[in-house]
Amino acid sequence: MSAIDSGSTAWLLTSSALVMMMTPALAFFYGGLVRKKNVLSILMQCFAMLCLITVQWVIVGYSLAFGPDVGGLIGNLDWAFLNGVGPAANADYAAGVPHQAFMIFQAMFAVITPALILGAFAERMKFSAFCVFSLLWTTVVYDPVAHWVWGAGGFLKGWGALDFAGGAVVHINAGAAALAAALVLGPRLGYPSRMSPPHNLPFAVLGAGLLWFGWFGFNAGSALAADGVATNAFVTTHIAAATAGVTWAVLDGVFNRTPTVLGAITGVVAGLVSITPAAGFVGVKGALCIGVGAAAFPYLAVSHLKPRFGYDDSLDAFGVHGVGGIWGSVATGLFASAAVNPAGADGLLHGNATLLGVQLAATGITLAYAFVVSWILLKIVDVAVGLRVSEHDERVGLDLTLHREAGYTLVD
Repeated sequence: MSAIDSGSTAWLLTSSALVMMMTPALAFFYGGLVRKKNVLSILMQCFAMLCLITVQWVIVGYSLAFGPDVGGLIGNLDWAFLNGVGPAANADYAAGVPHQAFMIFQAMFAVITPALILGAFAERMKFSAFCVFSLLWTTVVYDPVAHWVWGAGGFLKGWGALDFAGGAVVHINAGAAALAAALVLGPRLGYPSRMSPPHNLPFAVLGAGLLWFGWFGFNAGSALAADGVATNAFVTTHIAAATAGVTWAVLDGVFNRTPTVLGAITGVVAGLVSITPAAGFVGVKGALCIGVGAAAFPYLAVSHLKPRFGYDDSLDAFGVHGVGGIWGSVATGLFASAAVNPAGADGLLHGNATLLGVQLAATGITLAYAFVVSWILLKIVDVAVGLRVSEHDERVGLDLTLHREAGYTLVD
């Protein structure tokens, strides 16, 4: 049995708390970007994920994602209800920390991933439908993909695919589902001609800042130890986010004549997304390059691809998380270096073209599976409970019609 390292355990528990905070941070980020009549609906959806997906993870999710392998596709149910997941270390995942610490760290990833999707259908999905879809999606999309990439015996892991902290498992997965949701639900009433600007940009800036802070736990915590790899992931995460923020602001200045606050924080989040799969495998130069691409590719998706095809990805969940995750996964195949992390591999720029091919295959498989299954689940939920609120409810706002509360009360 492996000895427990107190320093690594303390870091992993701290990182778990940082990642947990990212879901309320996302609530403020998304909440500030919608109209004021829908701000509480966003906060409610994010907090619902903290509660619902935690329970799902305990009952069945963790066992499906990380339990003993079944054919490289899924974990079995040996660890359902966290049976056998205790204070001792598990050599397959994190030899120096308690198995339960690894489990709760991964729980926070499972919580935030379906919350990312809601950015695509903000302001128009029923809360009941959102809850049902999220539970089903986590069980039949997130958990299997997590097993493929991270689980002992997972087939993409066996191929040598690298995903340090969730480029495919979290961001490509959620981004593909977001695109499916935007297409299935259709655009908001009045889109695009009568859409209001974000109702509270300071909320969004606060959320982005807290996301940036929490992302250090997301990425550096994925080293599962307090060591040099964690330090490298921390540093590359910050560099990529800062580079992407600057790059997006420059693009705004070039194409829109002025840099915007919304553009800067969107760029930062895109940078955090794109560095996620690579953080523990690339060095400083790779992080700088990933940061530039993290702004450029999502910027093109948001400013050109979405208007051209006319889909209403309300808060650019696909444009930022899907496109950013794709770039980050492919960039890992370009810039990864075994000198940075011997547990990884060299990428194309270090003489190994095979890794790039593996990353492309893993990216394509994740995209296709998440999009198709998400589409099917959305159609099932639509038949069962109905996906979309009524036109009246959408016009009045979801805060009052679904929750009977208002985000702002003015008192004379």
